[in-house]
Amino acid sequence: MLFFSNKNKTSLGIYIHVPFCRSKCQYCDFYSVTNKEDSLIDGYQDAVCSHIKETGPLAPDYLVDTIYFGGGTPTFFGADGMVAILIAIRKSFHVSPTAEITFEANPDSVSDRLLRRLRSEGFNRVSLGVQCDDDEILKKLGRPHTYSQVVSAVSRIRKFGFKNLSLDLMYGLPGQTLPAWERTLTNVLKLQPEHISCYGLKVEEGTPLYEYQEFCNLADYDTQADMYLSAIGILRQHGYRQYEISNFARKGHVSRHNLKYWNAEPYLGFGPNASSDFGGRRFTIIRDVYKYIDGIKTGGQVLTEVQEVAPRERAGEYLMLRLRTTAGIDPKIYEKRYLLPFAPLEDYLVQCKDRGYATKTYDGRWHLTPTGFLVSNSIISDLLTIQEKT
Repeated sequence: MLFFSNKNKTSLGIYIHVPFCRSKCQYCDFYSVTNKEDSLIDGYQDAVCSHIKETGPLAPDYLVDTIYFGGGTPTFFGADGMVAILIAIRKSFHVSPTAEITFEANPDSVSDRLLRRLRSEGFNRVSLGVQCDDDEILKKLGRPHTYSQVVSAVSRIRKFGFKNLSLDLMYGLPGQTLPAWERTLTNVLKLQPEHISCYGLKVEEGTPLYEYQEFCNLADYDTQADMYLSAIGILRQHGYRQYEISNFARKGHVSRHNLKYWNAEPYLGFGPNASSDFGGRRFTIIRDVYKYIDGIKTGGQVLTEVQEVAPRERAGEYLMLRLRTTAGIDPKIYEKRYLLPFAPLEDYLVQCKDRGYATKTYDGRWHLTPTGFLVSNSIISDLLTIQEKT
């Protein structure tokens, strides 16, 4: 483990992509495999640990304050492998003693042994994939759990001392109505999570759902919009503050790791298809666990995209990412950091305000309203077009 002063160090997030799942959900376009042969598991673990070991010395001036195990299904990979990777991170990077250390889990893959081991090794946040409370819909989605398993998993998570629990939900699901979605929220709120994520179903090309979507009775745009606005209202009434388009938290429980993405802070990703933003560059790892293992073992190429990010592009990212959050954008920061005029953007935002899509706070910040979030892609696209002309 590295020992040195934390003073003046830049915070850094680390993401570990665990590409193993029990089965593939019908809507999922994240990279994962259902093959769990011991040789593949061991090869992946060795590759990630080696990759971490060779990367750590490149970040001596950084303090890791968030670590996130996503996937895939990290808990399907298992506690032993996750702990081995966490140990490798601690040996190769300077990790804050107060780091937020998260793992994603499916309700069916949560066991007492796993939770006991992970909690004892310093994992302190759980992101549980729930989606909804209707077992028939869960089955249609290809989810490997039932809602009763969700309730049981939450009970176990609490039993082993986890005090920061996030539940992932989806709306606009096959056959789901607005009342059914509101019932899901009501039932999930009984579980008292510290954080809730609400994602609208997006049918991505290349997924099984894409091939038969027209037969699934999916919600149209207006229904999804009603579900989204309903969620904002219900969660607000129960003490959950919206801090990003899809994310809500009780006081003190925002996802510190995900905020790094939205605040354009540096992070490093390990594992197949993981992305990084570090040292002024963005880069992505190859989307193939076998090629990743071989590349790390032989010293070959494992990056598929490497891009130097120009200042003007960073300015566009600032607009795009920060407008996903309720904190919004600050004209003074924008002009000082990127040396670009904000006035043309403000003229457009005033128009958005007149339509109820944006609002300006007392300190001059602009952020989108809940209705504005619904059309955020269009607003951001217009702002980027205006920015290109400045």
